This record gives sequence, structure tokens and C-alpha cells, in this order.
Amino acid sequence: MALQKKIPLRKCVATGEMYPKKEMTRVVRSKEGEVTVDPTGKKSGRGAYVSKTEEAIDLAKKRKVLDKQLEAQVPDSIYDELLRLVKREQLSK
Repeated sequence: MALQKKIPLRKCVATGEMYPKKEMTRVVRSKEGEVTVDPTGKKSGRGAYVSKTEEAIDLAKKRKVLDKQLEAQVPDSIYDELLRLVKREQLSK
């Protein structure tokens, strides 16, 4: 019997649902307090995951969940970038 590789799951801060890490986008706050989108998932700093859906991103923006999770002011440009990534991914499918 072959061992199945464990798929890392992450919780979406907007919806509270668990998804494989590959289906999420990570947003990071660096030590300097700068908030950036981390498509690689490897940047150092405090991270929060959002599902790759427009609904989840809109919900996160409305409820300011990323602000709370990252303990920082998340600019609208971050949400715009998340939406662009989601749209780009949907087009490539």
C-alpha cells in the first residue's frame, strides 16, 4: 500500500472553511508592518489565508478580517491584487 502524501490544509479567514494550501492565497505582514500578497506562500512574517474566490475576498474586505488577523491596516490595493490573481487564475483554467 502506497502512503498518501498529506495535503496541507489552511483555514480561510473570510469563510472559515478549510482548503488545501494550493487553493488559497496568502497575505503577509512583515516585521516592518508592510502588508503584501504572497503568491508563493514562502515570505516571512505573519500570514493569513484567503480562498481564491471573489466572494471570499469581498467578505474579507467588508468584515476587515485581514486587518484583524494581521493586526495591521490592509490597503484596498491588496484586495484589488487578490481579485486580479483570482481572475487571472480563472482565465487560465
